[in-house]
Amino acid sequence: MVKLGDNVAVHYKGTLSDGMLFDSSEGREPLEFQVGSGMVIVGFDLGVTGMAIGEKKTVHIPVEEAYGPASEEMIFTFNRLDIPDDIPLEVGGTLNMHNGKESMPVIVREVSATSVILDGNHPLAGQALIFEIELVSIS
Repeated sequence: MVKLGDNVAVHYKGTLSDGMLFDSSEGREPLEFQVGSGMVIVGFDLGVTGMAIGEKKTVHIPVEEAYGPASEEMIFTFNRLDIPDDIPLEVGGTLNMHNGKESMPVIVREVSATSVILDGNHPLAGQALIFEIELVSIS
């Protein structure tokens, strides 16, 4: 049975509550991580705890145990003229925003003639997640 501190390997399929697939280990090696180390979201750690090798289960992870709620403080509005023309501004596209010290991925949410809205929230922030998990190994 999986407990805190165990190294585990799992196959998984992650979907949103509307059934949209956002990630899967299908066709890849199993995901390996140490339970409770912060390598995966809290709800995933909690979901595998107590599982036995070969066991399969579906885990419903609330927003608070996933990537948390979306934060208005992570949404930035810029003057369109302040963004160089060679930077692609496609709604839904991803850019890297720099503050001089570090880089942060942002999603282009809106583009108009005068402004650009960029979202620095994790793409899955504000979403409850559903994972189908199969425990492959414990070490």
